[in-house]
Amino acid sequence: MSAVAALILVFATVDPWLDKAGFLAGGLDVHIYRDGASRILHGRALYTEPTLAGLLYTYTPFSAIAFVPVLVVPAASLTDVWMLVNLGVLYACVLQSWRMLGYRVTARLAGAAALLALSCVFLEPVRTTLFYGQINLVLMLLMLWDFGRARDSTLRGFGAGVAAGIKLVPGYFIVQYLALRQWRSAATATVVLCATIALAWLVLPGDSRQYWFSTFFDSQRIADDNVPANQSIRGAIAHLLGGPAPLGLWIVVAGVVAGASLALTVTLYRRGERLLAVTVAGLTSCAVSPFSWGHHWVWFVPLIVHFVHRAQTRRYWWIAVFGTVLATGAWAYRWNDDYASVGVFLLPKPWHTEPILENVYVLVYVLALAYAASVAREFRVVLPRSEDRASLV
Repeated sequence: MSAVAALILVFATVDPWLDKAGFLAGGLDVHIYRDGASRILHGRALYTEPTLAGLLYTYTPFSAIAFVPVLVVPAASLTDVWMLVNLGVLYACVLQSWRMLGYRVTARLAGAAALLALSCVFLEPVRTTLFYGQINLVLMLLMLWDFGRARDSTLRGFGAGVAAGIKLVPGYFIVQYLALRQWRSAATATVVLCATIALAWLVLPGDSRQYWFSTFFDSQRIADDNVPANQSIRGAIAHLLGGPAPLGLWIVVAGVVAGASLALTVTLYRRGERLLAVTVAGLTSCAVSPFSWGHHWVWFVPLIVHFVHRAQTRRYWWIAVFGTVLATGAWAYRWNDDYASVGVFLLPKPWHTEPILENVYVLVYVLALAYAASVAREFRVVLPRSEDRASLV
């Protein structure tokens, strides 16, 4: 899929300035981040009062501290500035993915990475992350940077700790480090996470008490778990049952899946598949989370990079690339003149396809897990020739 075709799909399927769906008419979430930072500077409650558009602040108290630099950007320019930042971070994620595969950064690779990053803009998780002004790409870059460091690096684990301090889901990577028996990295991540909690408690004692003893346990604060936008195992169970997912069933299924994923990623990492290992871990963190919006699944980006990498020596892997794009693309359906839905899981479901379309990200994850298992069983890792790894063919 060329970058030009991807951008045409992004801009042509929905009017770019369409209210609530246009690619250039979003930015709500980054303004909520800014409002959260403003609240703590002016002594206003962070969790007991609605923010913009009547929405509630859901991230940790430390996140509001981390967002304080956003206040430097004027509110009128924030949406555009943050979109440019996110595009730069997307490019950095793609480039770091190639580096983790062993490629040397050359001018040719840098150009190819830019084209692939632009192509990934059409993926629904990326497209909606850019539209809402979300932070998912930044958190993913922290994890790619973390896993890309040498095992004995003193900073390895720092990215996981900071990411988990802002948004709790990346805390899964601490468990991943424990599974890999990388005790130092796990300890670093844990210490950094605890430091973010302690700092926030020191600066924002009231908000911290409210978050950790009340808000943290309020699962309904986000949305009901059976809404189509919940692309997690818990959401899939709720979709299939037509109501809230039984807590015990979700815990058992998510626990089994997490255990299988941890075993796979350990094997992958030991066989030199660092990118695939961290990608499976990232996808798993979305799958086992109680609630995962579509834009949380930005981990499809390094998965596509991995498939493109394999396509350098075996061209049939392009089928996997296009299949992933087809399933996770920002396919749009306009409901009326003011609103359009984006993503396969929000499309109309004809011919009894609802169980498939409504749970598409979980299904793609299951296929990715099966693929990872096949790689883990391989006798050796299939890589391009050394001369081909310098830059893309």
